Amino acid sequence: MTTLIFGHQSSVEHDMGQGHPERPERILAVKKALEADRFKDLERREAPQATIDQIARVHDRDYVTKLLDAVPNEGRVQIDPDTSMCPESGEAALRASGAIVAAIDSIVAGEANSAFCAVRPPGHHAEPSRGMGFCLFNNVAIGVEHARKAHNLARVAVVDFDVHHGNGTQAAFWSEPDVLFASSHQYPFYPGTGAEDETGVGNIFNVPLGDGTGSVLFRRGMERVVLPALEEFDPDIIVISAGFDGHARDPLANIRLEEEDFEWITGKLVDIAGEFCDGRIVSSLEGGYDLDSLSSSVTAHLSALMRAG
Repeated sequence: MTTLIFGHQSSVEHDMGQGHPERPERILAVKKALEADRFKDLERREAPQATIDQIARVHDRDYVTKLLDAVPNEGRVQIDPDTSMCPESGEAALRASGAIVAAIDSIVAGEANSAFCAVRPPGHHAEPSRGMGFCLFNNVAIGVEHARKAHNLARVAVVDFDVHHGNGTQAAFWSEPDVLFASSHQYPFYPGTGAEDETGVGNIFNVPLGDGTGSVLFRRGMERVVLPALEEFDPDIIVISAGFDGHARDPLANIRLEEEDFEWITGKLVDIAGEFCDGRIVSSLEGGYDLDSLSSSVTAHLSALMRAG
């Protein structure tokens, strides 16, 4: 068994303007990492477009149609103060969501144990009725609902280690006991959610980390909260919101993680996937805005992900 890589050229073409941190060069940095000899034998697949029906399992259908109708023929339109769309953004958003749908299909079919979706725009801030925080559609949440509705997987776990709390994913599954959402993130910080007492119906596990937190407290929170919760939940598949903006060199936050931390937590999740769900694990790119640390962090993450199975 192997790890599949899903991507599409539209991820490079989605452009929110000069100086925006969520820029096309992020995917080029990821592609650079994927050129390493250790990854040369991994199969690359083109991400398909998600269908409106697949997206509407998470997002209000009216929001989906209005967003796609708003994609400009030229120039840009603002979705929120941090988020805009150019003419290529609609396809990029559909392909980013379609990547994780296809990854779920491939893994359930037994074609691989693990997959990494090297796509943008990211998704975990997108709530059911609005996009925000660089995100248009919630790719990971769409993948979760595809696993549940198309493949009848009873228990799906999401682990989000982006430095920003995945408010959109939490909102989507707040009242869903068969979906576990666990997040470590800087707090208090954007988007303002993610306190420890936000627990949903007992399925939400937040690990807020203070400004300046380093590896020790990050790993301690994972070992004391997230990993035991996962084991008790006994998932049928694990989905990762893989944000690398917790890195010490990232300009948008300050919890001072290193590449080794991303490899460590990925390895722990792979171990749990191997014990509880036949190694099935899917990862989708979220944040990470320093290009060099993004590239090296993806290398560390994927190196651990390849051990699934």
